[in-house]
Amino acid sequence: MTNPTLTRRSLIASTAALPLATIGLPAQAGAPMLGAATPGFKRITLGNFEVTTLVSNSFPREDPHSIFGLNVSEEEFNEVSQAANLPTDKATFFFTPTVVNTGSELVLFDTGLSAADITGALAAAGYSADQIDVVVITHMHGDHIGGLMNDGAPTFANARYVTGAVEFDAWSKADNENFDNNMKPLAEKTTMIDPGTDVVSGITAEEAFGHTPGHMTYRVDSDGKQFLIAADFANHYVWSLAHPDWEVKFDMDKAAAAATRKRLLDMMAADKIPFVGYHMPAPGIGYVAKHGDGYAYVPESYQLQL
Repeated sequence: MTNPTLTRRSLIASTAALPLATIGLPAQAGAPMLGAATPGFKRITLGNFEVTTLVSNSFPREDPHSIFGLNVSEEEFNEVSQAANLPTDKATFFFTPTVVNTGSELVLFDTGLSAADITGALAAAGYSADQIDVVVITHMHGDHIGGLMNDGAPTFANARYVTGAVEFDAWSKADNENFDNNMKPLAEKTTMIDPGTDVVSGITAEEAFGHTPGHMTYRVDSDGKQFLIAADFANHYVWSLAHPDWEVKFDMDKAAAAATRKRLLDMMAADKIPFVGYHMPAPGIGYVAKHGDGYAYVPESYQLQL
């Protein structure tokens, strides 16, 4: 006796006759909703160095036009946002300190909003605060110096500190609680530098004034490969980087900040230098491309992991 031939038509017909619950595996209990998530870090290679960006925090902010594009109309802001598939009523802010491992020193750039944020971000990436040899502060806004101290003690017990002389002098003359509580207690352990100074071999400070009086970026150079720790030269990938003339609330000298943006964007686009922007979308690493008369942000995919 032979088995009847199983045809596609007969299979469909027989399956259709079965109760839905008997087809395939039984349904499992629904998994809980976990909410939106952001990757905690990204590590790339740069010559003989490793560069790790740390997403120490992120949160939404309402009414982004009250922060970006202060000198453009609501209509223009909305048109640009909609063209980039961005909502106009809310934005997400990212905070991205960066670690460079030179093989002999572990260098941290900026410290996030709090000691808890930065130590948690370091731990997620496989580091501890005690391993940090050098802490570089690009500028003195609270979201960059907030993690320097932990309950009145230095968060990075074994580190020396580096920051720009112009930046430190400007904030030391101001009445600012964040500076007084976090940076000022470390003044005797801090080296004040000028643009063009090496932090360690292969990492050089570069002037990027405007966002704050002495804001600086840092060029990382290893085995012929370059990378820019660009800090806050542009605080959003569309509303600032792609439109460098748009005024940003947090830029203390708006004209100087715009000039700095255009100069750095031209340089990075021409030389194809990747960068990390402190407030770029996580994990914060990308390139600059010329886009007509303007610029576009191109997120890094795998180029720096090969």
